Amino acid sequence: MSVIIRKGIREDVPVMFELIKELALYEKALEQVTNTVEQMYLDGFGENPIFGSIVAEVEGEVVGLALYYYRYSTWKGKRLYLEDLIVSEKMRGKGLGEQLLEATIQQAKDDSCTGVMWQVLDWNEPAINFYKKFGTKMDGEWINVHLDF
Repeated sequence: MSVIIRKGIREDVPVMFELIKELALYEKALEQVTNTVEQMYLDGFGENPIFGSIVAEVEGEVVGLALYYYRYSTWKGKRLYLEDLIVSEKMRGKGLGEQLLEATIQQAKDDSCTGVMWQVLDWNEPAINFYKKFGTKMDGEWINVHLDF
């Protein structure tokens, strides 16, 4: 199997969006996806991109995605926030998630970040166990807060 891990490009957006919907379906929240391909073009590849991406490509097909952006911690400084790490269900268990996470960590180091942060659902045991292999710290003290418009 020939795997290429590379930066996402504008032409990848439609398949990125399909992967995002696949993740939402897995998380039983497909109806909550209100983003669009058109919005992702603007937000990721427009004049002022607000997210970056790394994709896993197997034999010419994008089958995995790490979507990230930068945030600032008053205590730690510049951090890379991993919004989603997705591997298509048909390609799970082949090491692509590990390669995507390693590439994301390297991106953070290349950009002089002090660390990488992300969330995982408390019921997603396969993901939790996967992340523990990297020596991650799980923080149960903080409560997620959001305000939708």
